[in-house]
Amino acid sequence: QVQLVESGGGSVQAGGSLRLSCAASGRTFSTNAMGWFRQAPGKEREFVATISWGGGTLYYADSVKGRFTISRDNAKNTVYLQMNSLKPEDTAVYHCAVGRSRIIGTAPYDYDYWGQGTQVTVSS
Repeated sequence: QVQLVESGGGSVQAGGSLRLSCAASGRTFSTNAMGWFRQAPGKEREFVATISWGGGTLYYADSVKGRFTISRDNAKNTVYLQMNSLKPEDTAVYHCAVGRSRIIGTAPYDYDYWGQGTQVTVSS
């Protein structure tokens, strides 16, 4: 059974940093793209960042570009999201997801498996 477990969320003040982790189990995902999405209350799930299977291609939403960094460790079947210079508008539940293929994507339908999410709250 495939399982994705996010961790590292919490409450921080604006300007602070958090590092999210997403550990996958049940099968290896070293040949799949991975991504992070977020969903704020009353809003649609939105794309945050994605990384190709080998880590050579990265893509970010404009709203987080220059502040967030996605990375992965295929040996640990884990993907990370380093979040710096956090803003109140970054407040959301953050979900990691496994891509349907090696190719990165920015839409939810590009992803097969999803974690339950971890809450990130940024106060002003």
